[in-house]
Amino acid sequence: MNSTLKCILVDDEILGLKYLKMLCEQIDEIEVVKAYVDPELFINDLDQLEFDFCILDIEMPKINGLQVANLLKFKPFIFSTAYKEYAIDAFDLDAIDYIQKPIKKERLAQAINKIKKHLDFNSESKNNFVQLNSDKGKILLHFNQIAYIKTSPIESRDKIVIYDDLSELTLKNITLDNLLDILPNKDFIRVNKREIINIYRIKYYNNDSITLNINSREGKELNLVLSEVYKSSFISRISV
Repeated sequence: MNSTLKCILVDDEILGLKYLKMLCEQIDEIEVVKAYVDPELFINDLDQLEFDFCILDIEMPKINGLQVANLLKFKPFIFSTAYKEYAIDAFDLDAIDYIQKPIKKERLAQAINKIKKHLDFNSESKNNFVQLNSDKGKILLHFNQIAYIKTSPIESRDKIVIYDDLSELTLKNITLDNLLDILPNKDFIRVNKREIINIYRIKYYNNDSITLNINSREGKELNLVLSEVYKSSFISRISV
């Protein structure tokens, strides 16, 4: 991880935003990339911004901080707010910390230290596992144990991980695109609208299906659909 952490600030109160920016600039190893008084402008710029974490106000017009946090695609974030009643919602969204206004420098530094620990953990573990939300709580998803991942037939926002031993785990509220960003690119590939597979679990394939090298609980071959949309990228990947 780089020694300097890049930060985005979002707060609709201009004086509060300036004060928060001043505090951040007094903390070593923090660079404020940009400060937004309008959350919609931040959302419009989001795909073009390079940053490590975000500090968000919650009570804002048009779109609140809780809604913005849902769009951050696994970037860590801290909530800053005058309203303590949002704390449960904040931690349900995996906020790294929740700071009540008026913000003190010491309290902000404590929250940023939590960000550093979070980023260090993910940096060290990214080649082996990642921490995600599941129906059983926080889990460590170990990449080398995954056979394939499919969209839940009950709730499309959830994804079901099928392990090599055929045990299953439900990941909560995550897209396949998000998972592809997290999973090692060399090991995993999407094969249809609803499934991602571990390349090392492929036994053989034909024009429209893929057979895995693990069997079902009934001892039968496991076959997945290879859709036309993903066929060319699949073939180019496994032909390398």
